[in-house]
Amino acid sequence: MQPYLQLASLRLATTIRLAPRLYNANLLAASGAAMASSMAYIALLCAALAAVVAFLHWAYRWSNPRSNGRLPPGSLGLPVIGETLQFFAPNPTCDLSPFVKERIKRYGSIFKTSVVGRPVVVSADPEMNYYVFQQEGKLFESWYPDTFTEIFGRDNVGSLHGFMYKYLKTLVLRLYGQENLKSVLLAETDAACRGSLASWASQPSVELKEGISTMIFDLTAKKLIGYDPSKPSQVNLRKNFGAFIRGLISFPLNIPGTAYHECMEGRKNAMKVLKGMMKERMADPERPCEDFFDHVIQELRREKPLLTETIALDLMFVLLFASFETTALALTIGVKLLTENPKVVDALREEHEAIIRNRKDPDSGVTWSEYKSMTFTSQVIMEIVRLANIVPGIFRKALQDVEIKGYTIPAGWGIMVCPPAVHLNPEIYEDPLAFNPWRWQGKPEITGGTKHFMAFGGGLRFCVGTDLSKVLMATFIHSLVTKYSWRTVKGGNIVRTPGLSFPDGFHIQLFPKN
Repeated sequence: MQPYLQLASLRLATTIRLAPRLYNANLLAASGAAMASSMAYIALLCAALAAVVAFLHWAYRWSNPRSNGRLPPGSLGLPVIGETLQFFAPNPTCDLSPFVKERIKRYGSIFKTSVVGRPVVVSADPEMNYYVFQQEGKLFESWYPDTFTEIFGRDNVGSLHGFMYKYLKTLVLRLYGQENLKSVLLAETDAACRGSLASWASQPSVELKEGISTMIFDLTAKKLIGYDPSKPSQVNLRKNFGAFIRGLISFPLNIPGTAYHECMEGRKNAMKVLKGMMKERMADPERPCEDFFDHVIQELRREKPLLTETIALDLMFVLLFASFETTALALTIGVKLLTENPKVVDALREEHEAIIRNRKDPDSGVTWSEYKSMTFTSQVIMEIVRLANIVPGIFRKALQDVEIKGYTIPAGWGIMVCPPAVHLNPEIYEDPLAFNPWRWQGKPEITGGTKHFMAFGGGLRFCVGTDLSKVLMATFIHSLVTKYSWRTVKGGNIVRTPGLSFPDGFHIQLFPKN
């Protein structure tokens, strides 16, 4: 019994002595866990604060970029997004977009902004615009937002510079230069306009933009690639270009339903056709030269070609689009303006009926001398393209820091020359929103970009298709006013986002004249 009591006492004593140690160990473990948790919380808080500080610093640097001089006034908007959403806000009028108009009023004719993630200086100043065009290849070079280069290809003619650009321009002028216009294209455009108008007159109505687009595409694509819509591989080729005006300068969201996605799908389909044609023609060295693409293939076959297949394909792709879409839009809005201004139609009829009366054969086609005699028609075309403002912005990039008008444009920044801001400036054009072809009366013909007129660009990159566009518009107007009258059936509303479109079309009915 005694040993048992002693053992029990020993166990009790041992237990009593160990209890504080266990308590202290548990307390120490709990304290350690709490301290670790606190340290993790503090570390997380510090990381969050560091992230906030870094974001604020980045946002500040975004809004206040470094510059070696005085930046133009304006706002770069939210980081990355910039003022893109405001830039693409719809404008249902021929007037200057609210985005540009409001900022000109607030900041003046030169201001900074940010569009699709890039800082851009917008110029509504005629002197600065002209200077930018004249300094092409010296202080500035052609540049467009990423959406443009992704759609048209990174080796498209608008993204090339120096010798390569001049070489391609010379190549294209073989087709669109005045010599070929006189000898071939004038007669073909006149015949195309006559045939299309006659076909539309037999229908209850025609959606004019679609009809003109098809007419011009069929004509120019035949000259470019020997286009034959009856071939299965080419039957839907034009439809691939349908959304391009809306998608060229758009937010680059490549998801179904967006204009950008529609453009990229159209490019993929069109390039598949062009690559197939190139492969077929490259495999046939005996093929005669029948169209412009054949001339391009000949350039590729040279011993030391300047062209690559990628550049050649991007060139053909750009030409197919540029040859029809802008002129189709201009003619559509031109007919809308003529419909709203019957006095202009009367003056056009007087000029064109006089031309017909002087012919030996009233039904013969338009000659080059007749075309050059269309003085009032030329004024009408100038007024149409001034108000149409098909191109909302012409983009360049500063190659170095550029001092101009008291401001510094940092190297690498974009510059958007804004033709509508010049064409609709009341200090340059009296009552600028009025359709008044007589404002051009007595003024010399404009053969290049000027400080006050840049519908066809300016400088070294003045549009090579300008003369073709004017011939197309003149021959279309000639047949329209001498052989038909017309009325609006429905549509005609316009929207600029910022590219011009007719969301509900422009449907007209044609009536042959006796």
